[in-house]
Amino acid sequence: MSEKTAPPILVVDDNVDNANIIRDYLESRGYAVTVAYNGDEAMAAFERTRPALVLLDVMMPGRDGWEVCRDMRRHPAIGHSVRIIMVTALHDWVNKRQAIQTGADDFVEKPFDLAQLAATVERNLALVKSAS
Repeated sequence: MSEKTAPPILVVDDNVDNANIIRDYLESRGYAVTVAYNGDEAMAAFERTRPALVLLDVMMPGRDGWEVCRDMRRHPAIGHSVRIIMVTALHDWVNKRQAIQTGADDFVEKPFDLAQLAATVERNLALVKSAS
């Protein structure tokens, strides 16, 4: 995938190592990736980059992933078109249901396999392309 055709992706995780691993892996696959390390940075980057897809950590200090997801969904220009994938260590069905109810389109459980993460990203980006 060339950078000219690669839709922008926003990775949000307060764990710098996790965020950088995801960024490096996706960039090696040709994606244009922006990283934010907290909810406030995420919303600023979301407004600036207008991503097609967001990989959003749930458990962050301050503005958590649930709140950030709701705020992204309320965005007047891209809130309904962006794909939001919650990345979470919360494995029970209650949290998965909450992710969907909050506005997430999909979720990936930590710890995750990078190839599985890439497959989830590709599946969701295909849905973005088919909707446009």
